[in-house]
Amino acid sequence: MAAAGLILFLFESAIPRPLPWLKPGLSNLVTLIALYCYGFRAAFLVMLIRVITGAFVLGTLFNPVFLFALSGGIVSTVVMALLYTNFNQTFSVLGVSFLGAFTHNFVQLLLAAFLIVGSTQVFYLMPIMLLSSLFSGFLVGVFAHYIIQKMEVLRI
Repeated sequence: MAAAGLILFLFESAIPRPLPWLKPGLSNLVTLIALYCYGFRAAFLVMLIRVITGAFVLGTLFNPVFLFALSGGIVSTVVMALLYTNFNQTFSVLGVSFLGAFTHNFVQLLLAAFLIVGSTQVFYLMPIMLLSSLFSGFLVGVFAHYIIQKMEVLRI
């Protein structure tokens, strides 16, 4: 699963983006599937392996881009796991995906504001990040829902 996440990460890294930091988050699809099918531990390991190997392949290991990806990945995976574990009757996979995407973006804005820029003015980007979260959370959530259903039918 980590290899599939890495492939999606590398694919989306090659896609032209309107803003350098705005990515669809397709690699989070695998983390979400791992969470629903195998639990928090598997999801966390998939995310961790994907982020580290992706940074290694792209040459961003241990630079600010890596810090942003790792921090966003850790916090969003924990938030998605809490939602899935404690509120699975309230939040569908789409809701968990959306809140995971939002959390990932919000953590990255917090890091940018306090560690890089040193100003809260970076939060003016919040509307763009929220729209990005809506798009990526919906896209990843729909694909995850479909794949999870197929995996349950096949009992993988």
